[in-house]
Amino acid sequence: MQMIRYGIISTAQVVPRFVAGVKESQTGTVVAIASRGIEKAQQAAEKLGIPQAYGSYEELYADPAVDIVYIATYNKGHYDAAKQALIAGKPVLLEKPFTLSAAEAKELFELAQQRGLFLMEAQKSLFLPVTQAVRQALREGRIGAVKKVASVTSYPHIDHITWFHDLSAGGGALHSSGSYPLQYMQYITDRKISAISGNAILPAGEGDLQTELSLKLAQDVLADIFLTVELDLPSGMTVYGTKGEIHIPNFWKTDTATIHTATGEEVLSFPYQSEFVYEITHVNECLEKGLIESPVMTHQLTLDTVEKVARLYQQWQQ
Repeated sequence: MQMIRYGIISTAQVVPRFVAGVKESQTGTVVAIASRGIEKAQQAAEKLGIPQAYGSYEELYADPAVDIVYIATYNKGHYDAAKQALIAGKPVLLEKPFTLSAAEAKELFELAQQRGLFLMEAQKSLFLPVTQAVRQALREGRIGAVKKVASVTSYPHIDHITWFHDLSAGGGALHSSGSYPLQYMQYITDRKISAISGNAILPAGEGDLQTELSLKLAQDVLADIFLTVELDLPSGMTVYGTKGEIHIPNFWKTDTATIHTATGEEVLSFPYQSEFVYEITHVNECLEKGLIESPVMTHQLTLDTVEKVARLYQQWQQ
């Protein structure tokens, strides 16, 4: 398999961990990084061992050595950056939240389709080995029939995210963390969301500080999601069945999960160095096969998520 060459847009805090995942993948390499200022890009390139730094996104898009662009800008910048990359003929891996509106997401997928380019929302959690093991355990009925899913995501230290409180910039707990549980619970249970409602602590003109969602998965499973930046709580997801339960701590990056049944406890353990490596390996395989859509992190799953999140914010603002 040929090495897939990544160009990175942004020097955000996630970038070093992403670069580590690319290196660990053994089928990818990072060849360029771009920022809106050349100094930032050069500093990041030197620190992370990236050979080329650019002081504009456009220069990176034009680089023939870049096979795919990973975009990790602030949330509102996702749409514009991805659109320009696609117009320049580059496949794109776009960080969460994919876009802030369903119309933007639809436009990007249509553009990728028209140009025959791969486009995927970066959702590392679905590709973790423990995620696959949990999904298989549920399919095998290890905890009986699934009846309830509960999720808590706590992220109390957000002061370093300067735009977090600006809703128009894509700030807020649901924008920042909502796609993880929304997509994860659908994936592991093999059930789509059939109903959703919720409440949020949403200061006027600002992003939500706490959000609680109530969902129905298909017609037989109830679920709830709690997101907070105000409380320091244990984060995780628990799936309850008629014969037991599975708990997945820090489900978006974990290497362990625990199955509890009447016969005892079983720990699923899959140690790793980088939680990004599995997603990156998947993307590399998709590009090698000439795919323009991931069979796992599908366009429809992203579109459904963006639409639901945008609709909830619209309701709360009204």
